Amino acid sequence: MKPLATAYSQRLIRGQTPSYERLQARFAEDGSELGALPVAVHCGWGRLLIGHTFPDPLSLANELLKERPGERDIALYVAAPQQVLAQSPQQLFLDPSDTLRLWFSDYRPATRVYRGFRIRRVQSESDWAAINSLYLARNMLPVDPALLTARHKGGPVYWMAEDEDSGAVIGSVMGLNHHAAFHDPENGSSLWCLAVDPHCTRPGVGEVLVRHLIEHFMSRGLSYLDLSVLHDNAQAKNLYTKLGFRNLSTFAIKRRNGINQPLFLGPGPEAGLNPYARILVEEAYRRGIDVQIDDAAAGLFTLSHGGRRIRCRESLSDLTSAISMNLCQDKRLTHKVLSQAGLNLPVQQLASNADDHLAFLEEHARIVVKPVDGEQGNGVAVNLDTLEQVQQAIETARAFDSRVLLESFHEGHDLRIVVIGFEVVAAAIRRPAQVTGDGLHSVAQLIEAQSRRRQAATEGESRIPQDAETLRTVQAAGYEYTSILPAGEPLVVRRTANLHTGGCLEDVTDILHPTLADAAIRAARALDIPVVGLDLLVPAADQPEYVFIEANERAGLANHDPQPTAERFIDLLFPHSQPAP
Repeated sequence: MKPLATAYSQRLIRGQTPSYERLQARFAEDGSELGALPVAVHCGWGRLLIGHTFPDPLSLANELLKERPGERDIALYVAAPQQVLAQSPQQLFLDPSDTLRLWFSDYRPATRVYRGFRIRRVQSESDWAAINSLYLARNMLPVDPALLTARHKGGPVYWMAEDEDSGAVIGSVMGLNHHAAFHDPENGSSLWCLAVDPHCTRPGVGEVLVRHLIEHFMSRGLSYLDLSVLHDNAQAKNLYTKLGFRNLSTFAIKRRNGINQPLFLGPGPEAGLNPYARILVEEAYRRGIDVQIDDAAAGLFTLSHGGRRIRCRESLSDLTSAISMNLCQDKRLTHKVLSQAGLNLPVQQLASNADDHLAFLEEHARIVVKPVDGEQGNGVAVNLDTLEQVQQAIETARAFDSRVLLESFHEGHDLRIVVIGFEVVAAAIRRPAQVTGDGLHSVAQLIEAQSRRRQAATEGESRIPQDAETLRTVQAAGYEYTSILPAGEPLVVRRTANLHTGGCLEDVTDILHPTLADAAIRAARALDIPVVGLDLLVPAADQPEYVFIEANERAGLANHDPQPTAERFIDLLFPHSQPAP
């Protein structure tokens, strides 16, 4: 087959895609055939409809309307989208994404080597399960491998990035060979479903997946790689620009459905909310509950349903009394109430003078310093073993509250238990921020890169501050910010595991020991609070030993997938509302 790249691509770039009849004629001139037309390739989450293989706008529109429930079809390479939309304007919409293309003649191989993970094809059911867990964590549709168009019929191929140490799947991407799929006269290919684990500490996973796909298709004699990216995804666009991708003047069309709703409705009043408020507002919308956004930046909204009206600030609502809120905010009162309930707690005393601080340190060997009223890990320093460290930490904590506490330090994993309506809804081990060395970059550079990934994955809610506490943690491990961390070596850079300082969550609800669940419920009842996030130190989630650390009256209910935190919150507020189907 002779390539038609020049003629066809120039028309595509100018928005002048040849008609189906003209394209067929060009194929006939070359002695080729277009194959089975029109073309729809199933990718496991929906179909890719190749726009210029359909004879007219009506047939393409009708095919989009055949989309199955729960799937997402995409019609791409649509040169005259208005003609397709005119066939069913109430059910179809123009996808607000940009199409980018990399001509392989413009590609330049990587000059930097990334280590610690390998790229391979998906091979088993366990691989699919791991990839789907990753996609769900990134709010993407999972893949049903039973629906995939077979490879010998031009179907797609999925690749995965696998951590060499843990074996965990940390990234995935799908590629489609256009020549195999629809006898593309330009010998092209396309990239879909690129995702990287938001908790991944390995640098360069996304870039390596893209480069692997490029080089794989180059070795097959293809000419270019296309991809579709949301117009406002600046982080992804920066990567693609770095690799040499350029804008392509073509369009994609999708069918209106619940999955695509944010794309065709545009940003609503909830757009300015943080993830902790938005997850609750979206659940309320799904149930037909009236939502009034009072202050998006502060996370304030009001819910109304069936004559009942409740104000909320994220998960803090009118149902939480001022007394219960104060019991959680003042860590001295939290300690006293939970101690009276017979629960296990660290030894605690108020910071006063250096002699008392030294006596407390000598008694417990290692201690924790924290403000009496603080949140998000601000001002908290742990595992202090010298008076100098203690005094410095007290001064830092006083920036957040003039009252500062000393507590005995206890080893263990940081466990967050969410209790709603005096029932355990979710439990997660919170891992402190860490980076993994590559033998090339400094600790400070690795922290900066990991912080950017955490910010992107949490919509700006999680970042790793390069402050005195981070520096102390790094130095305790024998490094400085300027040190080059050896390839493959992990380095914990924060002592505390707060999400806001770069920590991440690992769901352990299904293995939570009954003793821990009972302790959390007893704590919630002692505080008399209907929604609370309780922090404990435990040797393991499936063992009964624990020490309570604190209670959070405004628990973040996002990031606890797959547990139904938002659903149970709305159940509590409006028990007669109907759950979303």
